[in-house]
Amino acid sequence: MITVTSHFSEKVVGEALIPGDKSISHRSLMIGASAIGETKVKGLLESDDVIATVHALRCLGVDIEKDEKNGVWIISGRGVGGLSQSNKILDLGNSGTAARLLMGMVASHPFSTLFSGDSSLCSRPMDRVLNPLKRMGAQFGELNIGYLPITVFGTDLLKPITEVLKTPSAQVKSAILLAGLNTIGKTTIIEKQSTRDHTENMLLDFGAELVVEETEEGKAVILTGQPELLANNVYVPADLSSAAFIIVAAIIIPGSSVLIRNVCLNDGRTGILETLREMGGKLEIQNIRESGGERVGDVLASYSNLSGVTVPASRAPSMIDEYPILSIAAACASGKTIFEGVSELRVKESDRLATVSLGLNSCNIKVLETEDSLTINGVDVPEGGCKIMTNGDHRIAMAFLVLGMIAKKPITVDDVSMIETSFPKFLDTMENIGAKFSREKG
Repeated sequence: MITVTSHFSEKVVGEALIPGDKSISHRSLMIGASAIGETKVKGLLESDDVIATVHALRCLGVDIEKDEKNGVWIISGRGVGGLSQSNKILDLGNSGTAARLLMGMVASHPFSTLFSGDSSLCSRPMDRVLNPLKRMGAQFGELNIGYLPITVFGTDLLKPITEVLKTPSAQVKSAILLAGLNTIGKTTIIEKQSTRDHTENMLLDFGAELVVEETEEGKAVILTGQPELLANNVYVPADLSSAAFIIVAAIIIPGSSVLIRNVCLNDGRTGILETLREMGGKLEIQNIRESGGERVGDVLASYSNLSGVTVPASRAPSMIDEYPILSIAAACASGKTIFEGVSELRVKESDRLATVSLGLNSCNIKVLETEDSLTINGVDVPEGGCKIMTNGDHRIAMAFLVLGMIAKKPITVDDVSMIETSFPKFLDTMENIGAKFSREKG
């Protein structure tokens, strides 16, 4: 356990180097494993979550190695339906993305696979993924219904389904698509609210037969099963979810200006930028281009006077991971900010609504928490002078370290070790642009 105290920082300036996108990193490994030939991935996020996917795929017979000279990861693909049975438990640590997507992958293979994870992951619901996979023909062994550990009893005789997503979830959509890869016929997912489409983009880039159509029910993603995917070179852009911590720090600390290059600007991910702009945040997007089916650009964030806004529920899917750091921006804004329709935050690495509320309250910031909303009454300069209990949540830890950089009194975070799951060099990156942290090993 490592306790870190965040002290007042005069300003943050310069250029920040952000690691590769976590969502794209997971998918590059899984889709590369399903292709024929060697897929080379540059910029892979080497965090605990992504390395858990590497270990799991190796257990399933996929050869994955890193070229230490140039940092490129090489995946020797097994082809669609080419995974082998693991003789080990697939321990996915804290990664819900890895667990849910890999369950989709192995569901179309005729063997059993036991999935587990850490205490946090084993407390997060899996039934939204299990239910459509059951309708396709997979079976599951569950000690605690809907929660890990879970044994997937796969089959190579899955049937295609049409699934209307009642709750927007890119993970559920992706799990169904990965199961549909090795399923004869057309697998269709209909989204009433669009979510990030990294899986669709990458499947198309690898040669899958996939189309997207607008229907009366919503956006339909239609995948024709059993294609021959061909190996590809993947460049992983910087993760906007990680960049958001630097962006907010630059916006709330007077005199600050930070440039972040090569950021993934997928339309299903940019709700945080839209919201910060509505609040008055100064953001410039430069050098916009496309790479591997993804929109990429450079983001320049500068100090701004923020005002409170109401963030509609419809925006939640495009910024679900950014609410903790957006709460920090709201705490430093004038007026009231309301987040609507955010009950999904209760089933993340922690109950993020409750954890954020408790943390802000301890900093003397008034909040109102309901079952699916959060209202934050901003102050000019937060009081600070408190210790934040993160409940093992990496995004809570990083968010309150940012708040400590502007608060009147230092803010201590009880543990930062879990930040390794998404942003391994977060502390160093922040200190390089002006943050002042002190560390204490417990």
